[in-house]
Amino acid sequence: MEFMRVLYAGDVRWVLLEDAGLFWIRGDPFAEWARAGEVSCLAGIRFLPPCAPTKIVAVGLNYLSHAEEMGSRLPAEPVLFLKPPSSVVGHRDNVVYPRHLSLEVDYEGELALVIGRRGSNIPRGQVFDYVFGYTCANDVTARDLQRRDNQWTRAKGFDTFCPLGPAIAVHVEASCLTITTRVNDQIRQRASTSEMIFPVDVLVSYISQVMTLEPGDVVLTGTPAGVGELQPGDLVEVEIEGVGTLTNPVVEA
Repeated sequence: MEFMRVLYAGDVRWVLLEDAGLFWIRGDPFAEWARAGEVSCLAGIRFLPPCAPTKIVAVGLNYLSHAEEMGSRLPAEPVLFLKPPSSVVGHRDNVVYPRHLSLEVDYEGELALVIGRRGSNIPRGQVFDYVFGYTCANDVTARDLQRRDNQWTRAKGFDTFCPLGPAIAVHVEASCLTITTRVNDQIRQRASTSEMIFPVDVLVSYISQVMTLEPGDVVLTGTPAGVGELQPGDLVEVEIEGVGTLTNPVVEA
């Protein structure tokens, strides 16, 4: 079962994809909803980000392979940073390369989880009562600015630097999913979520001790090894087993 958020005939609407077909829904997947008729045609539909988060909490250095390629020590506890909601774009939207400020923009394919219920101080054993589902993410990063600034806000926070989508997959077991990132059809990253240093339940519980998580908020769970540069004209895809494929072209600012 997957939920997609789309723009159709000028209205923001939700679509449900399940074995029985594709359906419009009434209401809000984070509250009460019901089917509202079958979707007969996808023509004219634009994919929107699958949620509208109040915040995007991202996790750095959560794969051993990525920590090694970055020359970083393994963290003793999750390394957190925030991406602004203004950085979010959807499936097929452009990633804008800000060449006037950065000359080294990298892709980072990641599994993103979407929060379904408001919560704080969530025990590990109750985390999955608060996780609505999962989507694909690209934690686009201006790597040169990240090194220069010695912190990550500017490097991670540009408009369009957080593609999400195309849908939220629910009823997914996220502990062992294959993540594949391709640039122009060439595989650049391939790993399993089983390689995370801190798994989903640890991350959500840890984050919720610091800040209240709201329905629609997003947690980016980290990227594996293989990060690298993008250029205007590239097409980057993040595919996650059982979740979907997020596709975004890269354009000049």
